[in-house]
Amino acid sequence: MPRQNSKSQPKSIALALLAGALILTLTGCANGADAPTRMIKQVTDGVEGVSGDIKAANVLLVAQADGSAVLVATVVNNSKSTDSILSITANGINGITAPIELRPVAPAIFAGDSANQSANFPALGLAASAHATIEITFANAAPIKLNALVRAQDGIYANTNK
Repeated sequence: MPRQNSKSQPKSIALALLAGALILTLTGCANGADAPTRMIKQVTDGVEGVSGDIKAANVLLVAQADGSAVLVATVVNNSKSTDSILSITANGINGITAPIELRPVAPAIFAGDSANQSANFPALGLAASAHATIEITFANAAPIKLNALVRAQDGIYANTNK
């Protein structure tokens, strides 16, 4: 029986270890808790914004046949004191007629089956897939400014009317 070269055995082990190390380093995701893909929160077409203890979630507009648009959003006040939404504008057009009280942990829901508020933007004139600058101003908190998508009035937004 032929005898193996004893010099090739350490080389084989070194190559196997090197290959293993390369596999782990080239295929591993080592960004940890701050990985950009781990920080993604947006799971809908809507955008989110925060001002202190107030959070605006799933903010988007639904285009209407007459050129107006309807706001879809949820605004939650997580503080212990009441605040108010003074205005909601889309490209400078105001969508509410009076201030909206934001009580602690009582969401203002714009559009949908559980809506308790509404905001309509007449003559906005934006087609689906366009974007609008939404600005929400408050009595006490700093304004929230967002770049929101305009959706067509179809699919889950088919019944979103003024």
